[in-house]
Amino acid sequence: MVMSPPAIEARGIHKTFGKRPVLTGLDLDVPAGTLLALLGPNGSGKTTTVRILTTLLRPDSGTVRVGGHDAFTEPAAVRRAIGLTAQQASVDELLTGRENLELFAGLNHLGRRESRRRAAELLERFRLTDAADRRAGDYSGGMRRRLDLAVSMVAEPRILFLDEPTTGLDPRSRADLWGVIRQLVDTGTTVLLTTQYLEEADRLADRVAIIGGGRVVEEDTPEGLKHRIGTERLRVTFARPLETSTAVALHPGAHPDPENSGVVVPLRGPDHLRQVLNDFHRADLSVTSVSLSAPTLDDVFFHLTDEEVAV
Repeated sequence: MVMSPPAIEARGIHKTFGKRPVLTGLDLDVPAGTLLALLGPNGSGKTTTVRILTTLLRPDSGTVRVGGHDAFTEPAAVRRAIGLTAQQASVDELLTGRENLELFAGLNHLGRRESRRRAAELLERFRLTDAADRRAGDYSGGMRRRLDLAVSMVAEPRILFLDEPTTGLDPRSRADLWGVIRQLVDTGTTVLLTTQYLEEADRLADRVAIIGGGRVVEEDTPEGLKHRIGTERLRVTFARPLETSTAVALHPGAHPDPENSGVVVPLRGPDHLRQVLNDFHRADLSVTSVSLSAPTLDDVFFHLTDEEVAV
């Protein structure tokens, strides 16, 4: 069987800003019709990677092919194959949702009649029909991000880049956008997604790549990554948030759980569980709850970035 080339392929990408190396040999493959989530600490090079892959920035060295085209010798062909939703919305807030879509359709040479048809189709697809003739500046944050995503799909790109598309959205709006993104992948669009929300990557991604030190340090399915670090996690919360730092210092491998004012400790077995709880008791920490759970992508992220990434 003949294997199709990846929709996105990068090899040996290096990029330095001034004296600071940001990418130091990044390799990446995204098969057609799949969603790859790109994770990494702030400043790890996620947005720089997206800018290089979308022809907005040239690397110091390396090769990039997107949609079968060389990003450096055929940038126009790459741009015709892709859509991009950046961290900052690209819609004009003085125009209505419909006007924004018709404007971008016209910029893509669709013609007046086709622009109107495409705008109406996208308004319905992204559940914006009722707000079509309202100014985009009056939209909620979730509606603006849906409109921004709809604009990216005007030219029906085969490959879509989403750079932290749900940052700042409330949980309901985020979940709504997840449904839209997953539907795009299910209908054949290739998506590269950068995100700060590990639950988002867990829910949406076919594969996850974690950047550290300017390169991909690990890549697998979400379940595969969680399986690699094995063992149950002990999750402990404390009455006083300041006790978290004391608890982390007591056990190598422990990391804060800021949402719950506590820590997560990888366990090595029942005896280790007893030891951890005894240590917390001897340190006079005010434990309020204890639970066991399977590893999450948060645990994978902390494990890999703690051990392999210096940021």
